[in-house]
Amino acid sequence: MAERPNKAKTDAAAWVGPVGDVWALEWRRTDRSFAGLSSHLNHAIAQAAPEGGARVADIGCGAGGTAIATASLGNHVEVTGFDLSESLIAIAGERAAAMPNCRFVAGPVERTIGAYAPFDLVVSRHGVMFFDDPVAGLAAIRAATRPGGHMVFSCFRAAALNGWASEIATAIIGEPSPAPAGYEPGPFAFADAAFTRSLLDQAGWIDAEETAVDFAYRAGEGDDAVADAVDYFGRIGPAARILKDSPAERRPAILHALRTICEAHRVDSAVDFPAAAWIWTARNPD
Repeated sequence: MAERPNKAKTDAAAWVGPVGDVWALEWRRTDRSFAGLSSHLNHAIAQAAPEGGARVADIGCGAGGTAIATASLGNHVEVTGFDLSESLIAIAGERAAAMPNCRFVAGPVERTIGAYAPFDLVVSRHGVMFFDDPVAGLAAIRAATRPGGHMVFSCFRAAALNGWASEIATAIIGEPSPAPAGYEPGPFAFADAAFTRSLLDQAGWIDAEETAVDFAYRAGEGDDAVADAVDYFGRIGPAARILKDSPAERRPAILHALRTICEAHRVDSAVDFPAAAWIWTARNPD
């Protein structure tokens, strides 16, 4: 078994700095990887949006994909996206430049959302799992939501159900990465439904319900889909961190293992890994 590299959590500081910068450069491929989930999430958002008009907050909006899809519901919907990364906010603003009902704000949502409140609906595609204090973060969001307003967000289920993470870690280091002993900000921080429900309860949300969604996580496509996937995973996800933390002499073996597992998931001109998420809905009390 290969030596396990040091594991670093994905917290607010990471998103402000290098993680956010890389995601800004890779927004097209990250949007592609989430496309199978986004269709389900966007449908849930459309179902929750008030018909007569809605002020919507997109938490951890990234490069703006969910905010833009929500603003596309019509001019009766006004969307404000919040993200820690100024690099991602810049990309989102460029993408939505022709949409007067869509704007973006850089900064910690706990400290910025209040200035734009109240919101009728809060949404997020995998943007709520990175709070240092998740109860305080969810409570701040609820405080900016009108009484009776709703929240719809997605998050990953268990790492074992997400082959893009578990299979790649096993291929490279011989076993899946262990789950942290307690809460740790990161992609799988809300994987346990009972734990997430307890956080929502503590933050004052009610009527919380989760729906399981399985989707294909597209890592590569095109004439050389495997090369595309290897390049993508070298920049985003667990392999990128392992590569960064490994000595130079180990990297060729890591890339070979990565190429092998991507080849195993290639079908024609695409490399798809299994992925599993929750879509949560909750309500602010009247």
